[in-house]
Amino acid sequence: MHCLKLSSNLVRTMLLVCLAGGAVYAAQPKQTVSQCLESGKKAFEAKDYTQAKTTFTRCLKLAPNNVDVRLSLAGVLLTQDDLKGAEQQFSAALKNMKRTSPYWSYTYSMLGDIALKQQQNDKALQMYSKSLEYNAANVNSLVGKGVIVEYQGDKQGAAEYYRSALAVEPLNLIARKRLINLEPDYLTDEEMLAALKQRYAVAPDATELTEADRTLFTQIHLAEQRRGIDYLKNKYTRVPKDYIVTINKDTSFEREMLTLEGYKALQKSIGQDAIAVFQKAGVPIKDVFDLRDMQGAKIFTPESTLTESGYYVYTEALQNRKAFLLPDESVPPTQAFLAQVAERERQLKEAGYVEITYSEYKMIQNQTKCSDETLRNKLGVYVLPMTNKDRRYFVLARQTADPKKGVPYYYLMASRAKRNPKIKVPSNSLVESYMFYGYTVCLDDGDLLE
Repeated sequence: MHCLKLSSNLVRTMLLVCLAGGAVYAAQPKQTVSQCLESGKKAFEAKDYTQAKTTFTRCLKLAPNNVDVRLSLAGVLLTQDDLKGAEQQFSAALKNMKRTSPYWSYTYSMLGDIALKQQQNDKALQMYSKSLEYNAANVNSLVGKGVIVEYQGDKQGAAEYYRSALAVEPLNLIARKRLINLEPDYLTDEEMLAALKQRYAVAPDATELTEADRTLFTQIHLAEQRRGIDYLKNKYTRVPKDYIVTINKDTSFEREMLTLEGYKALQKSIGQDAIAVFQKAGVPIKDVFDLRDMQGAKIFTPESTLTESGYYVYTEALQNRKAFLLPDESVPPTQAFLAQVAERERQLKEAGYVEITYSEYKMIQNQTKCSDETLRNKLGVYVLPMTNKDRRYFVLARQTADPKKGVPYYYLMASRAKRNPKIKVPSNSLVESYMFYGYTVCLDDGDLLE
């Protein structure tokens, strides 16, 4: 910038501008990569993720192959839930990472997290396994691998990964919580017996775990996971002392558990609450204990507590969703059963059957005087069960050498012709012969007149 020779006041003003301009240029020297990284990390620590992303992107232009820059930018993108962008940066960092870099395990672990969030479990498992090859004590990878193994159904294997993670980081809340959730699946008989003793659920001198004990532990544990202790605390102003026991008190591992008495009180209380909820949903009190789930199983035990499926029905009712059957309601068919019905219907139609209504079926029965068994076994009627109460009815409409098979169809068409004269009634020698002599098709016992 050039300053011209003008009046003294103007010169003084321009001089200040010159000096100020020089100061601006002097304050913005070209940043080094280290300085750029430091600036980005400060923004990240301040949780200004937008600024951090902008800064790390500028750093990347200064040093496209710098691993620290790639990892820093990837971390910000992951925080912003930009999974695709984060994956690209982590993968690019791997390509430039030296063999001696301490970041191999971390990078693969983060790629595992990304794959897990994208529900690519096989890929996530591969990334976590790769991470653990570089660092067997990577807690994030141990927990992540445990989560996937648990999803796959290997709960004992998952427990081992969570235990390994806690051995490295005892206060890891995720690993501890998931490990507690899996206790019924991995605790030894000895450990489970000890856990029941802590809950005052077995005799103090018990030495062997019975199957009934195992079932009881699973039930109490499940009630705890469903926040049964919080339920009791909300229910009572002061929860009775013999309902809850606390272990590892005043430590980082403090844990509250239900005693046997607490579990029984919880089940009874929930059962009572459920009765009120079902009544509110419009169920008469006389029908409450006869309610069933959608598979037809009763939801109340003889002790007026909820079964496992009953608990689900109750929680659905709390959300104003009906998941129960009244005593006079039929169990709805499953999708698999409906598929079987559709296939059977197709086969019947191919064989020449037509569907009739229940009213038409009863008409045929009255006209012929034949029993259900005779109609089904000898006269070409097919009954397709749908539920315990519902049926669909079909009759053979195709001409066959046996006139008996066409009897129901004759009466069906004769009945329809009364409403619509255009309908053609098929000829049937057996019916016409019986009519000529004034006989019905069947005798009083419902069997065919031979």
